[in-house]
Amino acid sequence: MYSDKNLIYIFTILESIEKINLYTKNFLDDESFYYANDQMNFNAVVSLLIAIGEENKKIEKQIKDDYTFAWNDISKMRDKISHNYRGINPYMVWEIIQNSLGDYKKLLVDILPNIDEYEVALDDALDSKFYTHLQYLKK
Repeated sequence: MYSDKNLIYIFTILESIEKINLYTKNFLDDESFYYANDQMNFNAVVSLLIAIGEENKKIEKQIKDDYTFAWNDISKMRDKISHNYRGINPYMVWEIIQNSLGDYKKLLVDILPNIDEYEVALDDALDSKFYTHLQYLKK
């Protein structure tokens, strides 16, 4: 079992992924996504990707050692976006959304039952207005 401190990080990442999916579901490609709504959807997603990368850094090393995934790439993505705002490539963001977030979500969902106090923390999280998109975790 892993420390329950990981729960807040994973819940925040999963909520961010759900919001990204919500904010991007009506777009067919990177260009339409980038220019829509005066870039509001794009900017919201970029902020959520930064949050994902930051929370990813906080997940304990033992989890990262036990579960093979591109953990460092997620953190590097966050740093690249945060420190190069004008140089963010909409295609890169779109590719992350389309090709990486689903696998990351699945991995995190698989990890959750192995974390101490998962069920209790999930009930608390679902009572929060912040984690409104995580109802699927309640089985």
